[in-house]
Amino acid sequence: MHRFLRTIGFSEYRNKKQLDKLIKDSIDNPDLEKIAIDSDGCEFTQITKMFHESFGIVICGQYQEDGNFSMEYYYPVFIGQGISTNEQIEIERHVDNESYAGICDEMRLGVTLIFYIQNVADYLNQKTISEALFQNVTTTLSALALNGKIILPIGKNEEQIRNTEKNRLNHNYLMAAARDGDEEAIESLTLEDIDLYSMISKRVEKEDIFSIVESYFMPYGIESDQYSIMGTILDITETENQLTKENIFLMKINANDLIFDLCINEKDLIGIPEVGRRFKGNIWMQGKINFID
Repeated sequence: MHRFLRTIGFSEYRNKKQLDKLIKDSIDNPDLEKIAIDSDGCEFTQITKMFHESFGIVICGQYQEDGNFSMEYYYPVFIGQGISTNEQIEIERHVDNESYAGICDEMRLGVTLIFYIQNVADYLNQKTISEALFQNVTTTLSALALNGKIILPIGKNEEQIRNTEKNRLNHNYLMAAARDGDEEAIESLTLEDIDLYSMISKRVEKEDIFSIVESYFMPYGIESDQYSIMGTILDITETENQLTKENIFLMKINANDLIFDLCINEKDLIGIPEVGRRFKGNIWMQGKINFID
């Protein structure tokens, strides 16, 4: 059973019989089916069954000569909206099956961002046409969360908000310059980190850490595409899985200036989400690469 299946409303599916029926029904009544040629030169089929306009399951495999579908793997999917990053994407195949990871150096995060690619069939089809189509593509990121809690925002006046925005823009500029090898920018970032560490060390003696740290985005566990995040809720929608009727929260999150959509089961969320409050939790990052037609 996929750990993140409960995120999209299947928390009560706990045995193989339930899962087999769900997969069989999805294969027999798909909402979308795409065919491509995989890295071994074999026919690859990606079947999508949606249980809401934004989430569902993806089943990948091959049709046999007798017409029966042989599943290789499946995973829950949550489709985000908008453009999350314009950074150049590198794509690497996973070792165990025909699935892929997207990798980019996102300067707003300060870490290499790795995510699970949703539109594998699109990638395989584009790859057979031309590698040049991968230049200047954009990516729509989305996240599934197994757990999360709502935290109140940090109180700020207008001057503090302006200073925060000014510091953010300056930091992003220095990160971009440092990535290009600017030694002065690297030195400035080093001094900035030292000052930040000193400030936090002093304030944490008398203040709660979440009144100091407004947002963060960092790797979590041993899986390269899973992260621990805290970010501001920009938008929120409460909906349900059309099959199981479980309540699902869809949120647009700003974590370290990276904006993406997030999905979580109401059962796994502590607190009442509202715009302006913060979400803290562990996520599995997915992404759709928007290829140029």
